[in-house]
Amino acid sequence: MNLSREAGRAPAREPRPHVAPEWMGKLKHTLQHTAPLALLLAVIWISPACKHRKVAERQTVEESGPPTLSSTVHMGDPRAATQLVAGFHDIEANAWRWSMRQFSVYLRPPLGSRTKGAVLVLSFTVPPVVIETEKSISLSASVNGNKLPPETWSKPGNYVYQRDLPPELMTGDGVRVDFELDKAMPPNEKDGRELGVVVSKVGLELK
Repeated sequence: MNLSREAGRAPAREPRPHVAPEWMGKLKHTLQHTAPLALLLAVIWISPACKHRKVAERQTVEESGPPTLSSTVHMGDPRAATQLVAGFHDIEANAWRWSMRQFSVYLRPPLGSRTKGAVLVLSFTVPPVVIETEKSISLSASVNGNKLPPETWSKPGNYVYQRDLPPELMTGDGVRVDFELDKAMPPNEKDGRELGVVVSKVGLELK
């Protein structure tokens, strides 16, 4: 053994424990304390945005409001149902509806009718079965409670009930028109409906 070589060799160093740099410790500390705060801020920021979006959607629906009234209602148009007050059966043949003995509708006064007046026009059909059963049929109408002259038919066919209306009846955003037949076919075993006439169109036209 060479004692001189052993004496000159430096003693072995013990392994030093791993110590993370100081900046890594600060970063870890910062993340631990700021992550919950960042999450909280995100929730606070998103919540008003969602609430605002829901409010905006609700306001859009509310501001749209009910559909605008039309001056003329075509019975084959499903959208016209919003203006039919009472006395109409479902659409048939995409073109017309059976009425009951009494039927009503809301119509918008045409532009200019508040000074010139309007004409009430009801286009309808008296089917042969009605005349065969009832022999004749009379129709009367009223606009906002103001009665109009009646008219009578004793033959089947297509007809137009037409009456002039003075400007003073053309008030507000819509007028109610009530029609009344003197008779109608009662419900029976084949058809459980009360049937009056077949209506295709009703409207207000400017004079």
